[in-house]
Amino acid sequence: MTRRSQTAPGLVTSGFSQTLDPLRLGASLYTPATRPDLAALGNGTREHGGVPDVSPHSLIYCLEDSVRPEDLGLAVARLAEALPQLSLGMGPLRFVRVRDPRTLEQVLGMPGWRNLHGFVLPKSTRRNLRDYLTLIPEDVPVMPTLETREVFSQRGMESLREFLLDSGLSRRVLTLRIGGNDLLHLLSLRRVPGQTIHEGPLAHTIQMLAGTFLPWGFSLSSPVYEVFSDLGTLRRELKQDLERGLTGKTVIHPAQIGVVSASYRVLAQHLEQARAILEPDADAVFALDGAMCEPTTHRGWAERVLRRAQMYGVQPGES
Repeated sequence: MTRRSQTAPGLVTSGFSQTLDPLRLGASLYTPATRPDLAALGNGTREHGGVPDVSPHSLIYCLEDSVRPEDLGLAVARLAEALPQLSLGMGPLRFVRVRDPRTLEQVLGMPGWRNLHGFVLPKSTRRNLRDYLTLIPEDVPVMPTLETREVFSQRGMESLREFLLDSGLSRRVLTLRIGGNDLLHLLSLRRVPGQTIHEGPLAHTIQMLAGTFLPWGFSLSSPVYEVFSDLGTLRRELKQDLERGLTGKTVIHPAQIGVVSASYRVLAQHLEQARAILEPDADAVFALDGAMCEPTTHRGWAERVLRRAQMYGVQPGES
């Protein structure tokens, strides 16, 4: 019989000793760890040149693809300098995307690393996840990144899911990050401007990942749209992300953060429906706003809508 973790994926203890909800990741701003302002970014005190609503919901210091091999020493040194300066209770959620187990060990040896909320594990597979997780204390959340050729195999992803569940490692996974650019690289392709991730060559793969992981309690985050000047396509992509159950959006530019915040706000009529569905004495089936509401099957959606409203607010008007 397949064993199952008693703790749901995505509900794990953070560096703040509190439960993290994957919805809190929101706009996850990736920044190379070579930058000299890592502490200011992590404390939320850096100004972003007049761009409105630019405080990210989560920040990922990157020691991997955004850092040239010859600059890794500089990146590690600047991260080591910044971590003790981070203040608990200030700024966004903070993570480090390590390069390999060796750089993970370096970070875990730095004073102040407990000011982080967890780690992003690159190019995660069954083969390397256990190596990473034996180094990281069990109370620290991790975000494995799905960005290797195994991701294109449904059987491979089902095997990864069963490994995480059967081993008990699933309780340590805050979310699974989809590495869109690495997956496209494996196809010798690049994102097409004006086309969302759900309209391009990865559409089937993302649908497969959603069906493979979401029903088992895992969370999936959405890849970056690197054309940061095209906010219209980003808005459309965020709408499609939410329709497919993806939680959290990788961003690379301050201009993208406000779009994520606005897109994560809940429509007023959806909030009304969610509250009605969750009423203890709600009918088994009832009509509201011209739509059927069925608490037995709509409860998960309603609970998610309420959590989004609490974190990101409500937008008025029709869908």
